[in-house]
Amino acid sequence: MKGLIRLCYTKIIDAASTGVWEKYVFEDTYREFFMQAQFYNQQQQYTTFREILESNPKADQLHYLVSTAAMGYLRQLNGRIPDVANVSGKLCLPFRNFKFEILHSHVKEKDQHKVAIHFYSEVLTWIDMVNGLILFAEGDQRDAYSRNVMMETDMLSLRNNLRISAFQPFVQPSLQRLEIPGSIPHAIEETV
Repeated sequence: MKGLIRLCYTKIIDAASTGVWEKYVFEDTYREFFMQAQFYNQQQQYTTFREILESNPKADQLHYLVSTAAMGYLRQLNGRIPDVANVSGKLCLPFRNFKFEILHSHVKEKDQHKVAIHFYSEVLTWIDMVNGLILFAEGDQRDAYSRNVMMETDMLSLRNNLRISAFQPFVQPSLQRLEIPGSIPHAIEETV
């Protein structure tokens, strides 16, 4: 077993998104951006998110404020990261945390609105790589592994927009030097 990991899947939503869920997120987050941006652009001098942000650093709060428009849609996912399916085609990654980010937006041109939702998986036990697929179990399974208990596993492919975002290796046996008088020092493995 390699260690504990968290995966991050980044979903990009823009005017070209075709799914129904994505279209609703696009429409509602744009509407929220349009309304909230007025507070940070009261003179209406700027048209893009970047311009507003450069003129008023407090506009960085727009990421959070606009994310509120997506909350109901995120709840509809029932704690499963969208689009990431196992080898059987079933959504398999649980999530609780996410980060919403406005990549680009325009107060007059809705088709320029583009956001990213970064979904962070719950802790997974990374067991191995098999034929380019990651073999894992949900949760921290070190105890089950050490007791030689069978555990439920799953497999999926790491691909575009899906990456390992955090890794904690399992403690490896340490090497200690053992000196025997009159001999060359040897290294022995100590199991933990």
